[in-house]
Amino acid sequence: MIFSPARKDTRRAFPALIATSSQENLRVHRMPFGAETEEDGRVRFRIYAPAQSSVRLALEGREPLPMHADGTGWHELTTDQAKAGSRYRYLLADGTQVPDPVSRYQPEDVSGASEVIDPRSYAWNDKGWRGRPWNEAILYELHVGTFTKEGTFSSAVRKLDHLAVLGITAIELMCIAEFPGNRNWGYDGTLFYATDSAYGRPEEVKAFIDAAHARHIMVILDVVYNHFGPEGNYMPQYFPGIVTDRHKTPWGQSLNFDGEHSDVVRDYVIHNALYWLEEFHADGLRLDASHAMIDDSPRHILDELRERVDALSNAENRYIHLILENETNIANKLQRDDQGKPTNYSAQWNHDITHLLSAAFGNLCSGKDGAEEETGKLAKALAEGFVIAAQMQGAPLEPHVPPTAFIAFIQTHDLIGNRVFGERISALVPPHQLHAIAAICLLLPQIPMLFMGEEWAATTPFPFFCDYHGDLAEAVRKGRCDQLSKLDPAPSQEELARAPNPQDDATLRSAQLLWDELDQPAHAAWFDWYKRILAVRHESIIPLLASLPDACGTYEVIAPGALKARWIFPSGAKLHLNANLCDRPNTFGPATGRTLWLEGSEDNDNLNSWTIRWSLEA
Repeated sequence: MIFSPARKDTRRAFPALIATSSQENLRVHRMPFGAETEEDGRVRFRIYAPAQSSVRLALEGREPLPMHADGTGWHELTTDQAKAGSRYRYLLADGTQVPDPVSRYQPEDVSGASEVIDPRSYAWNDKGWRGRPWNEAILYELHVGTFTKEGTFSSAVRKLDHLAVLGITAIELMCIAEFPGNRNWGYDGTLFYATDSAYGRPEEVKAFIDAAHARHIMVILDVVYNHFGPEGNYMPQYFPGIVTDRHKTPWGQSLNFDGEHSDVVRDYVIHNALYWLEEFHADGLRLDASHAMIDDSPRHILDELRERVDALSNAENRYIHLILENETNIANKLQRDDQGKPTNYSAQWNHDITHLLSAAFGNLCSGKDGAEEETGKLAKALAEGFVIAAQMQGAPLEPHVPPTAFIAFIQTHDLIGNRVFGERISALVPPHQLHAIAAICLLLPQIPMLFMGEEWAATTPFPFFCDYHGDLAEAVRKGRCDQLSKLDPAPSQEELARAPNPQDDATLRSAQLLWDELDQPAHAAWFDWYKRILAVRHESIIPLLASLPDACGTYEVIAPGALKARWIFPSGAKLHLNANLCDRPNTFGPATGRTLWLEGSEDNDNLNSWTIRWSLEA
């Protein structure tokens, strides 16, 4: 499309605000919309509703109050009849009551009343916390609703010491924005600013982040800025320009980042990012499916968002990390300066690393056609990061970014949850194979990520679950079955019939971690193994990653399922990986340098079946 600079600039109606309380333990992100508590005790309400001639404020227990329309689409009212804790809705001209689109809290779910929250009511205890540099990150993906039996932030706090002992330095929280019902993966949220009431109040979310910081653990939040969920989004009724039909996503209408009224949409997203980073003191954001944030304007929303976050990071002198999930070659967004510090986004999820799973499921050494090529793809994904990522605008693939620009994993919510029964890999492959592929991932110069419970080979699955009703619930169930039927290899009709019903509360319950498994010798042994190998990462790998400005990895295919990789660091140190992911020995030669970790066994110049050797030349 052609971008038109003549569009109406509604942004002039308010300033772009970034303000922190003068007291460091009271953090407030001032927003140009929503319910903002003022110093004098009054509350200012503001909503963008260009499709409405009038809007009234409906405070519970009071007569609706008219709001002032300024002629540019904004409706505003400052009143002493509301205070922190007041519940309210906006009353449209036709009598429809809607929640605040930037509500900080929805005690009665997405369609209920919003609650006025005074962010100054929480006093932080993490004064002096400035985050951690990206090279120190060891990520732990966590779903609040299944991390504990209670499924709340308050209960999750009690497990933070477990993560600290394990060696985790960063938690990646699956989406916590308000979603319909009591259970959801979180990626169909409709009120981006409200912490979901099923997990606890905003103060409890802050207490969790505060407690993580006390243990030197960063907290990174998953956010979705490409679409709204299918239930609970009332914004198109009064602001139809929030979405657009010009661009498509697989999950719903695209947010409007480049058409009329897009300045307000862009501010809606950018303030949301700043809100989490400032008011909740989060250490970063992971942008889900950022390739679906389609923007044909001269300044892409991803660039504007990053610039605004950089300004906050510099102003507060702290590390803030932005992560992308992206299906395209985005090397230009992952660049480093001469000292190895990210100058754009910190990293992207490396989906190509899942070639490791092909090894675990026996496809690399099977002798079938293409096994050596598949091994080459895995080796390239380990050494360089990019393999099959689409090229941007037809440009040559130039992955001149360091390995720390990629996040490596063998399990994520998607990889587990998109299996018919949501099985973890520990339920599908023998322990010696899982040890081998985990040993690669956890000592790789890329940033490793574990999925919750992986560290003790948890037996609980992680199937897809949600809480819709009526026709939508049935549509979601059928859509899920259709999605699963396209898996390779395709499941049988009998398997599809037994697939967990996403709408059933038992599906959520089945995914909740069983922490008493850690008392069992086999699971305790897994935890000890993960703790020991992460200790090696802390001691020997992380120091090498502090100043990586550029790509530094090379690779060699020894045989189908057998590979070498080497990384040369600015200090002159050389890290070597020899990996035999086969049921038979392969010849690699003697270890080069000091052996850091041997998983499996070696015999002279041979690595025996499923053996991984990491070594370091100082």
